[in-house]
Parts: sequence; C-alpha cells; structure tokens
Amino acid sequence: MTAAQISVDPDAAKLTALKRMKRIALALLIVMAIIFVFSFALQRQYPWLEYLRSAAEGGMVGALADWFAVTALFRYPLGLKIPHTAIIPNRKNEIGASLGEFVEANFLSEEVVTAKLASVGIAAKIGAWLTKPESAQRVATEGSAAIRGVVAVLNDDDVRDVIESMVRKHLLDPPWGPPVGRMAAQIFADGHHTQLVDLLVDRAEGWVAANRDVIAGLVSDRSPHWVPNFVDGLVGDRVYLELANFVRAVQLDPHHQVRQQIDHYLLSLAQDLQSDPLMIAKAESIKEQLLDDPRVRELAGRTWDTVKTALMTAVDDPNSQLRMKFTTAVQELGARLVADAELSGKVNAWIGDAAAYLVRTYRHQIASVITETVERWDAEETSAKIELQVGKDLQFIRINGTVVGSLAGLAIFTVANLIFP
Repeated sequence: MTAAQISVDPDAAKLTALKRMKRIALALLIVMAIIFVFSFALQRQYPWLEYLRSAAEGGMVGALADWFAVTALFRYPLGLKIPHTAIIPNRKNEIGASLGEFVEANFLSEEVVTAKLASVGIAAKIGAWLTKPESAQRVATEGSAAIRGVVAVLNDDDVRDVIESMVRKHLLDPPWGPPVGRMAAQIFADGHHTQLVDLLVDRAEGWVAANRDVIAGLVSDRSPHWVPNFVDGLVGDRVYLELANFVRAVQLDPHHQVRQQIDHYLLSLAQDLQSDPLMIAKAESIKEQLLDDPRVRELAGRTWDTVKTALMTAVDDPNSQLRMKFTTAVQELGARLVADAELSGKVNAWIGDAAAYLVRTYRHQIASVITETVERWDAEETSAKIELQVGKDLQFIRINGTVVGSLAGLAIFTVANLIFP
C-alpha cells in the first residue's frame, strides 16, 4: 500500500476531534446534573451541600446557555425554529458579503499591499531563488512549456499572413532607391567599398594571368581572314601583355585613374538612387521582379517553418544553446537582483506599482470572488463546513461556560448567605 493510499483525510481528523470535544462538554453537563441531583436531595441532611448544589446549578445553566449559543450558530437547537438561531444557514449570503467587504476594506488596499511588498524585499528574494541552478532550470523548463503551448495554439497560415503583411509593409511598400542610395553613399564615402574593388581587381589579374591563350584566341578570331597567322600571334601576345600590365597597374596603384572612375561612378549611382526618378523607377522594377507575390508568400512560409522548427528543437533539447543561454541569463539576472541595490529597488518599485494598480482597479472584483463563492454554497453544507473548521474551538465555550457558571453560582450563593444569613 502506498503512502497516498494510507494518508489521513484532514476533514476526518477534524470531525473526530470535534466529536471528542462535544462529548467532553456533554460529560461535564451530565456531571453537573448528577452533582445537582445528589446535593439537592441531601442538602437538608448536609447543609454544606447547598454550596455544591449552587455550583452545580450554575454550571448547568452556563453549560446549557453556551450549548444553545454555539448550536444556534449552525442549526436550530433541538429542531425548534427559534428566532435568531441557525444563523449561518439563514444568513449565509449576508455573511459572505460582509466577509468580502471586510477583505476589500482591510486587505485589498494600496497602502497595505505596497507596505507589505516594501517590507518583504521581494526582488532580492526572487534573485536569491533564481541564482540556484535548479531554480533556473525550472524557469527554463516552464518557459519551454509555455513556448510549446503558444506554438501549438498558433495557426500556421495566420502566422504566414502576418509575416507576409509585415514584409510588404516594411520591405516592399517603401521605395528601395532612396534608402539604398543613402546607405551606399555612406559606405562609399567611408571607403568601405575599396576592399571589394581590390578583390575584383585581384580576381581580374589572376584571370588574365591564367588565360593567355584565351585572350590570344579572341584576337585571332576577330582579325581579318587575310591576316597571316604569325601576325595574329604577335598581335595577340601584345594585347595580352598590355592587358596584363594594365590590370597589374590598377592592382598596385590605389590612386589609379580606373579606381577613381569606379569611385566616381559608384558615388554618382548612389546619388541617382536618391534623387533621379528614372533610377528610382528602375530600382522599383528590380524589386518587383525579385519579390513578386508568389515569392513573398513562399518567403513568409519558409521563414515561419524555419523559425518554428528551430525553436521547437531548441526548447525540447535540455542541452541546446538556447536553453543553456536562457538558464545562464536567468542566473545572472538573479545575481544582479541580489547584488545591485539600485536594480533591486527599481524592480521592487515596479512590482509595488503593478500590485497597487491591480488592487486599485480590481479590488472589488477580487473581493467579489468570496461573496459569489459563498452564495453558490449550499446552506446546510456551508454550516457543516464552518462547524468542522471552528467547532472544536467553540466547544471550549461550552466547557468554559460550565466552569464559569459553577463558580458564578457558588459565588452568588455564598455572597447571598453572607448578606442574608
């Protein structure tokens, strides 16, 4: 048998304790009644028993009065529908409403909530908890579960529509020419394009050096048929040498005229993209050709599928970079909340403001949960539940009433005998 199977029902334990206290209170009443009967019967023979009789009489009166008072809270005493009895079943809704108003007025106030949060130092406590590896792992696990839930709920077509609309709004609808021109002008002005020019010139020089026969063949193919072959060879070699020298000169001289012309052309192109209507129209035409409707839809679909697959793979793998970095970030945040008093103070202020706003805005709705819950309860069941929770302590009223009544009866009888012997 497992521990869960042999666990004790707390309500059963409370019911047992309640019945035991009721038996004790009843036993005291019976004892007082027995003492009263014997002392009343023998008091003429033994006058001192008058004192014992008075004590027992007062004890019975106190016990019965307090039994009536306690019983009247939960049910009709002896089934008699006496006014102002069975208070809890008959006034359940009013009690629930009063309890809700009491909680709203005394607990759900901005001053109480903010003062309590300020005294707790909740940011530092949260930080200390987050610095623990097991706590950070738990936060990462719960975050992964939340991400999986969100992804599962999202409709793929809806997400693709959102991505497509964002692409159109922020990428396709604005003209490309002016922003591309401004960016290119800044790049060219800062000289960042020179590395690209160097790369192109280096590749050109390498190609020329490796394709001498190709260049010579091009010259031969384009010469008249009546030119002798040896002349074609001489001309081809000469053209190759001149071309190789030219490319090498451009490669070695950073201020070569060709480089300057390239810079001038690029700067002019950047300016035209910003101000020339014809160039701007050409850029828009290129954009429309590259990103027509089918391509945009396909791009949105591939983007979401890639993000979704990568995200789900990362959150499902405890050793993924995403999970590990998130866990580390959680621990670092916790350490900062503990060590950085300024950050901790800001977080405490944010939490206090948020709690104050919630209390200020929704205090009545929060308190109404108590009222509405009590209203839904069955009257008899409510009475039984409350008696089960507090009835044991209320039985002490009956016990105390018996004792106090006995002492009061004895004291009254003694004082009366002293005054009127």
